Amino acid sequence: MPIVPGHDVPAPMAAPPGPKRVALLGNPNTGKTTLFNRLCATRQKTSNFPGTTQEVRIGLVRDEKVRADSIELIDLPGIYSIELQMTEAALCRGVLAGDVAPRGERVEPPDAICVVIDATDLGRGLVLVGEALRRRLPTVVAINMVDLARRRGVHADEAKLADILGCTVVVCSARTGEGVEALRDSLTHAPIPNRTPPGDAHALEHWADDVFAAVALGDERADTDTLTDRLDKAFTHPVLGVLTFALVMTGLFYVIFKLASYPMDLIDGVFGRLAEAVRVVLPAGVLADLLAGGVVGGVGATVIFVPQICLLFFIISLLEDTGYLARAAFVMDRVLRPFGLSGHSFVPLLSSHACALPGIMSARAVPDRRDRLATILVAPFMTCSARIPVYVLLTTILFRDRPAMGAVAFTGCYALGIVAALFSSLIARRTILKGKSRPMALELPSYKLPSLATALLTTLDRGLIFLKQAGTNILAISIVLWWLSSYPVVPPPQRALELRAQAQALVAQTIPQEPGTATEPSQSAQSLNQEADRIEANHATKMSFAGRLGRTIEPVLRPLGFDWQLSVGIVTSFAAREVFVSTMAVMLTGADDTEDQSVLNRLGAATRDDGVTPIFTRAVCWSLLVYYVLAMQCLPTLAVTAKESGSIKWAVVQLLWMCGVAYLAAWITYKMLTMFGLS
Repeated sequence: MPIVPGHDVPAPMAAPPGPKRVALLGNPNTGKTTLFNRLCATRQKTSNFPGTTQEVRIGLVRDEKVRADSIELIDLPGIYSIELQMTEAALCRGVLAGDVAPRGERVEPPDAICVVIDATDLGRGLVLVGEALRRRLPTVVAINMVDLARRRGVHADEAKLADILGCTVVVCSARTGEGVEALRDSLTHAPIPNRTPPGDAHALEHWADDVFAAVALGDERADTDTLTDRLDKAFTHPVLGVLTFALVMTGLFYVIFKLASYPMDLIDGVFGRLAEAVRVVLPAGVLADLLAGGVVGGVGATVIFVPQICLLFFIISLLEDTGYLARAAFVMDRVLRPFGLSGHSFVPLLSSHACALPGIMSARAVPDRRDRLATILVAPFMTCSARIPVYVLLTTILFRDRPAMGAVAFTGCYALGIVAALFSSLIARRTILKGKSRPMALELPSYKLPSLATALLTTLDRGLIFLKQAGTNILAISIVLWWLSSYPVVPPPQRALELRAQAQALVAQTIPQEPGTATEPSQSAQSLNQEADRIEANHATKMSFAGRLGRTIEPVLRPLGFDWQLSVGIVTSFAAREVFVSTMAVMLTGADDTEDQSVLNRLGAATRDDGVTPIFTRAVCWSLLVYYVLAMQCLPTLAVTAKESGSIKWAVVQLLWMCGVAYLAAWITYKMLTMFGLS
């Protein structure tokens, strides 16, 4: 046996078989979580750059011999060293010492440790192995991704490694399942290691090098992939890398908005019919209105965006699994660093383009506290799916016969949100979050084909998390805003009654062409009823609590060109921004089908209380666009910000800053256009 610096200790008896708690340790990009999924037959996220996973996850490993769950496997965050001063390492130290448990309570240290190392880069993981061996717990070393190592011609003497380490070593592949059964058995019968590596950090690195030199069976770099090198040079190039990133992101969002529109339309139709069914089944009254308008409408407002969110995470998971996303984070680190952010913020900001809620929650991946808070604060500036209906409505009114110009304006809204986020982060990092950012330590994983199964399971998990954490908040807020918009119930105005009477008179005068047949109401009668509906809806909204609130805040919003009706739309859109469109449609036209061209025409021609001044002038439309790009108008986002930041004060800062910036920018836009006669 080769001589390797260390300390021999008496070999104790193997730990008796039985239920155990095993901590799963490993460097980032070693396939640790994929192995966890394979062992536990459960669903967890696999990440390809450091810091993505900070939560501790638990799974039960089934012993196939006795058909019972025999091991509780604890998946710890990927780390390079247990002793690093990082949140991930601190969490691992706490779990291994029994100071913290996955659910927050104090428990005993785990019964055993399984350290996962990369078969293609064996030397890198040996420092972590040495730190685990010093814990004097039963230990198993899992050499993962052995299939990839074989293809590259990389190999090590596993038996010699087990002899040197004094613990069990198992070769496996989490992707193919090779060696997983042997690893499961080893976890059940793991012995306490009979060797202890040096305690000094510097000595531990000379030790890891010696161990690797003793077991390596060839030149680890003999498999140098020139194609990989060429791809890395392209994907991480200061210019070509940015252009590639822009192309990939363009394709990503095109696919999202193109494909997601079909299930979104289906979901919208299903919840619309469900609301109608509720009104048919239940007698007219408060309960029917609450269930149809508040509950069904609130759930529908949440569920309708699940396809976009799931599709986004599905594509991100595929990009992550290929290895490209780490290169994109490396490129974006150069872009984000001058604004006080790092490449770690890339994925949270990208996710926020579907919805800020999962974006903010994924900011847990950012290891530096100041960077993380800055990411959380600016994430809602990214154009989320809920803003899109507002953009569509206003750009359609502005450029009814010029779709190309509408597309340019639409793109400009996205760009404005990104610019606002970057400069807001810059200001925050130089004031309330002042301090030096932690350098981004990023390892570029190898390129490989993505796993569709992993992507689908990741998508399912993220979709369920969104529905659980965001859906409940949106539902509660939707019910409150429904009540504000629906009450108090007021009788219809006299003008609406007169119009309906005229319509009834026209119908009564209609003479059937043949005995026993009936005719449809005349076009004039339909027009009268539609106008009566519009007047009645407008009056009901005007007299509701939301309408009164709109009139109360109208003086504040008047400098932006908004009247009380637009003010009501802004108030109701705090439940979800897209509610603005349906609110304005119902209030101004009596119908909520904004896909109907006639409804859009009536919206564009709607007037203020004087009956002459248009509501949607050019200056007002631009002011509204700027306002909705920048304003914080999502109460569920504020709730998630408070939770993820650890204090409600950050949610208040986010609300005040975003709304303040939106107000100032919209005011400047309105005044400039009015000044130059473009109102």
